[in-house]
Amino acid sequence: MRVTAAVAETVGAPLRIRELELDELRPDEVRVRLVATGVCHTDAVVRDGWIPTGFPIVLGHEGAGVVEAVGSTVADLAPGDHVVLTVASCGVCRNCRSGHPSYCLDSYGQNFAGGRGFGTDHAFEGADGEEVHSHFFGQSSFATHVNAARRSVVKVRDDVPLELLGPLGCGVQTGAGAVLNVLRPGPGDSIAVFGTGAVGMSAVLAAVAARASTIIAIDVNDDRLALAAELGATHTVNGGREDALERIREITGGGVRFALDTTAVPSVFTTMVDSLAPAGHAGEIGAAKAGTIGGIDIGTTLGKGVTVSFILEGDSVPHLFIPELIELWRGGAFPFDRLVRTYPFAEINTAFEDSEHGGTIKPVVLF
Repeated sequence: MRVTAAVAETVGAPLRIRELELDELRPDEVRVRLVATGVCHTDAVVRDGWIPTGFPIVLGHEGAGVVEAVGSTVADLAPGDHVVLTVASCGVCRNCRSGHPSYCLDSYGQNFAGGRGFGTDHAFEGADGEEVHSHFFGQSSFATHVNAARRSVVKVRDDVPLELLGPLGCGVQTGAGAVLNVLRPGPGDSIAVFGTGAVGMSAVLAAVAARASTIIAIDVNDDRLALAAELGATHTVNGGREDALERIREITGGGVRFALDTTAVPSVFTTMVDSLAPAGHAGEIGAAKAGTIGGIDIGTTLGKGVTVSFILEGDSVPHLFIPELIELWRGGAFPFDRLVRTYPFAEINTAFEDSEHGGTIKPVVLF
């Protein structure tokens, strides 16, 4: 079938909207008509060559839409179902079977290889038979229709707006899951969140939902810090004007129980670890180029007995966690809609630019 897609044709170039041919649905796939898709930092870093993949490629991995058809082996979805598209996983390796699909042993092949069969079988075709890579995160949601891997498809209730839900597939899930699934703060606990983009704001919202007593948001953007305070952060620190480590210690009387870095900036990573109280737990969830090194004072840190976790996709089981986040939102306890700004599909490159320059926290493109 004929579809319209935003194609990353070469490394670092703006996306180009093109007509492509979508191939036949495979037995283990789901054809989805996209209503909306989030634009995520990971889309930008793959476009820019930080993570190797094939070009040209249709990126996008925060899709939301309606099922149009299912493959012959898909028994639990039907045309008309509302779905969110999320990270792909094999479902059979030891990590998938133990409830940690974010660490699937075939994660690269499932998400970044650029097609089925480790990138050898592409779902999209351009003019004159040009092969266009597909199945980014099992989906490639920068297109009007996709043949998504079954494990990338999460059924959701049909009385919530699909225009809002796409970011739950990655960015929101990443920040909220790191807090709710891994760090797990509760009443009486303190947490510092470094960076208040979509992932960091989602972490703040999750800390509020978890009823953490002290929630410190750190950024260099005053507008974002103001929003973090509106959303429930008890304290904000502008790291461009203040010594973040000193302020955190002042606020907490020595250090935080939990901390989360969303920036992947080495100096921020070091500050995050140093901000922990003894026996504290920190999480790193920022996307960085291979070779990025964050320094830790081993002697001092050993004496504090802290834990540092590196967390992908909130270490969640998306088919369980995404519906849980929707229920929190419906109950008013997780207002992630405050982060979203929508764009028409034709303005997808503007959505990237606004996100990269800090003008938009979470861009969502509407089809």
